Amino acid sequence: MKSLTDCYELNNGVKIPCIGFGTWQAPDGQTAYEAVKAALGAGYRHIDTAAAYGNEESVGKAIAGSGIDRKELFVTSKLWNEMHGYENTLKGFDKTLKDLGLDYLDLYLIHWPNPIKYREHWQETNAGTWKAFEELYRAGLIRAIGVSNFLPHHLEEISKTAEVAPMVNQIRLCPGETQPEVVKYCRSHNMLLEAYSPMGTGRIFEVPEMKTLAEKYGRSIAQICIRWSLQMGYLPLPKSVTPARIQENTQVFDFELSPEDVSLIAGLTECCGPTRDPDTAPF
Repeated sequence: MKSLTDCYELNNGVKIPCIGFGTWQAPDGQTAYEAVKAALGAGYRHIDTAAAYGNEESVGKAIAGSGIDRKELFVTSKLWNEMHGYENTLKGFDKTLKDLGLDYLDLYLIHWPNPIKYREHWQETNAGTWKAFEELYRAGLIRAIGVSNFLPHHLEEISKTAEVAPMVNQIRLCPGETQPEVVKYCRSHNMLLEAYSPMGTGRIFEVPEMKTLAEKYGRSIAQICIRWSLQMGYLPLPKSVTPARIQENTQVFDFELSPEDVSLIAGLTECCGPTRDPDTAPF
């Protein structure tokens, strides 16, 4: 990958820019609007949001006001936990599309596999949700469909009734957190891995090994994290609301980490804290 607009190709042939701009925890209103505006100005063409983030309207307004041709943009959103099941999914998607002010999505994901609301029958509920996803996909309202936070046993359940296989699994992948079993399963089924929270948590900026690497390469710790994610074959989704950092996070294509340093970063276990178990998450 040589630039923000270089792409991975999904298993249905759709191309997706290799870095996406994350909007989790970007509050609705001026903050989210200005962040997305700054990201588009910095060259991002891939924007990731979700119904649960509560900022789809502001994200949509920033996209509309950018003047960028819709066909040049790749927009992702996610179905929230309260709206699983066939009928609810159609309603949830319709609201997301209206809030974003768009005619279609480039990628739509099931945000979590096993919400507490449906915990006693999540398999059946996910099957209904996926059926709705497939219908929206075939209707041309979504260019690609996938999941988020799914483990292999969740994906196996989807496969029992799916006619279209998921194209993406968006999971937490960051220094020291490589989820090898999930990654192996997804790659064996030709699913692209998107890395949310590619910088983990704020603790990553205090890790001595990361400080040493930043000095070695003359880069910020954030840039090291994003570059590592790319070299691991993930699609990172860095998030910031600060224009200077948004710009800085795009400058990751003119250096390369050594194989030894890639391994070192992967091995920094627990430096970013544990990943939430989707089968016990209290939401």
